[in-house]
Amino acid sequence: MAVYPTLIVHNAKIHTGVAHRPEVQALAVSGNRIAAVGTNCQIRALAGPATIVIDAGRRRVIPGLIDACLPLIATGLGYNQQLRWDGIPTLDEALRVLAEQVRRTPAPQWVSVIGGFCEHQFAERRLPTLDELDRIAPSTPVYIQHLQDRALLNGAAMAACGYDASTLDPPGGHIEWDAAGAPTGLLIAAPSTEVFQQTLAHAPELPHEYQINSTRQFMRELNRLGITSVIDPGSPQLRYPGDYATVEELAQHHLLSVRVAYHLAAQTPGAEIADYLHWSTIHRPRDGDDAFRFNGAGSVLVHAAQDYTHFRQPPSPIPAQAAADLEDVISRLVARNWPWRMHASYDETIGMALDVLERIDAKLPLQSVPWFIDGAETIDDHQIARMVRLGGGICVQPNMAYQGEYFIERHGDHAAARTPPLRHMLDAGLRIGVGSGGTERSSMDPWVTLSWLVTGCTLGGVALYPPEQRLDRATALALHTRANTWFSGEDGRKGQIDIGQLADFAVLTQDYFDVADEDIRHIRATLTVMDGRIVFADADYHSLDLPPPAPLPVWSALHHGHGVWRPPACGHAEQRTAPSSRGALS
Repeated sequence: MAVYPTLIVHNAKIHTGVAHRPEVQALAVSGNRIAAVGTNCQIRALAGPATIVIDAGRRRVIPGLIDACLPLIATGLGYNQQLRWDGIPTLDEALRVLAEQVRRTPAPQWVSVIGGFCEHQFAERRLPTLDELDRIAPSTPVYIQHLQDRALLNGAAMAACGYDASTLDPPGGHIEWDAAGAPTGLLIAAPSTEVFQQTLAHAPELPHEYQINSTRQFMRELNRLGITSVIDPGSPQLRYPGDYATVEELAQHHLLSVRVAYHLAAQTPGAEIADYLHWSTIHRPRDGDDAFRFNGAGSVLVHAAQDYTHFRQPPSPIPAQAAADLEDVISRLVARNWPWRMHASYDETIGMALDVLERIDAKLPLQSVPWFIDGAETIDDHQIARMVRLGGGICVQPNMAYQGEYFIERHGDHAAARTPPLRHMLDAGLRIGVGSGGTERSSMDPWVTLSWLVTGCTLGGVALYPPEQRLDRATALALHTRANTWFSGEDGRKGQIDIGQLADFAVLTQDYFDVADEDIRHIRATLTVMDGRIVFADADYHSLDLPPPAPLPVWSALHHGHGVWRPPACGHAEQRTAPSSRGALS
């Protein structure tokens, strides 16, 4: 009996990511894997009576994007409650959508913009004032968090939190007061983000049923951007296993539209070892399947050993005891063959961590277990060489796209020109992947990341890097796809459009390889396939779309399209007749 493909895409410009066959015209999927690639005639001849056949209309097709640092699990729980300002080009427009959402939001709910945007993306080059927020929302609590450095609260939000002249600063944070000693509504991370977490704890949470819906909506937005996999870096504010019940339920019912490899961050400051010893009795590395799997420890291994990617503040010194605790935790992880990751933006923190790792490596070889550092913006050549010797990797994040102006103010143009030293890392043979670091410190938008890697520019248009430090488009895309599979132990299983690999790919609205540099960050997907299933489709392909249930609650901003912003017309490929059909082509 003949076995026919379940899905065919033809008349496409397919970037495979495979060196010996970089571009093909068509692909075929059987079940959840790529079954064939080739010319239009070769692949169309494989179609059977039940094959879904899609005419790509000469659009660009790429492997599904992999975000190696995106807290999908934590963000998904409250995504439906958020208003997103990602990519909005003017403050005037941002305030307009804020005012609309305030009118829709019932008491006692808040309207919250939780990071993912920066003031430099706005034509006005500023944040809203507290007076503007109070005029827009005199009685509805409004919380506006700028990346992970500042938050603005209107008067109603201040009242909901009970903040007054007697309120004390939390550790590592600051509440601004006026001349009379009353809080103004400005919260500052100095550099800890605990002040934001304490504030948001006063806002209502979604019930479990809504959290299920919310996580599905968040995944759909990622699919709209062409993302099919994430590596979740862990969120120390989440409780394990309770707060993971939502994503586990979705995985059990095969409702994930994004693959998730998740890390567990230490939850208890000062008792990190107890956390990991307990979890090691529950988990083994790589437990799970291709859709949902455990990926190791981190990115917070020891709370006191954290540094913060907050370039408006000076680096925080790491206490000596924290280094000793880090050595204890990592030694135990390596002994149990647990992969791990650690966030470190500053060379001083990286140097401390590598001192620890070299001592461990003398007793327990680190090459036996995957490990990597997130960020590493100011790493120098000496530390790069040490990392290569120890077999680690770096997950590069687009923090400079959002904070480059602040970095220049504090450290100067010369230092910014190699922050991070992308070409030096690659030339040294270091394993490099890419993650957004979203959805607070940056946006979850992968096209901002790709634009930054290629152009070397901030969202405000400041050129950071000389041409020799920028990446060509194919290399940047490889880092956001195939290269990221090492970080989840899935080399050769996904990240390319190749026979036998998992069928994850996206059909784009614009050709990534042909558009002008300034248009890269406006690309998105018009059709996304994950695990051989169409998980997002619009425009010409809308008839193939099977969206999740409508967002809950009914007042969610998602009912009005407020995800990652795109221009009204984002340059679709030339239109073609009848782009899809069910059944063999005649």
